Amino acid sequence: MGYGERNSWIGLVVAIASITVYLLLVVPQLASTPVADIDWAQPMLWTIVGGIVASVLAGIVWGTLVRMRHDDDRPVEDVRDRDISRMGSRVGQGFLVLGILGALVLCALTAEWFWIAQTLYVGAALSALVDCTARVIVYRTGMP
Repeated sequence: MGYGERNSWIGLVVAIASITVYLLLVVPQLASTPVADIDWAQPMLWTIVGGIVASVLAGIVWGTLVRMRHDDDRPVEDVRDRDISRMGSRVGQGFLVLGILGALVLCALTAEWFWIAQTLYVGAALSALVDCTARVIVYRTGMP
């Protein structure tokens, strides 16, 4: 498994984990707490920052373990890796744009801050998931 594919897998696993943690912290509050009183900002911030830190640390640890087993394995990115990266970004960006447009609509409708933030979060989360998933699929099946 090459450097790019390894990082795509890490991104996918960490994105799923951090989104799951955030949902487990926030969704249960919807049943018993008014939307204006839901504590969403800190969990959102911590799961985003935690996801970034976890991705970096997982990349370092996995890369170190691979280098220990195969000393000749260098983090090399070739044309195929760059093409796959661009393709994944293009596919994922659509969801980010939809999240931003949705948040703008909610702002125009003067919706609660909670719903605006959740719309932005969902757009970013879907963007990351689709981006990493597309990259992993292409690494496994080849470019279309």
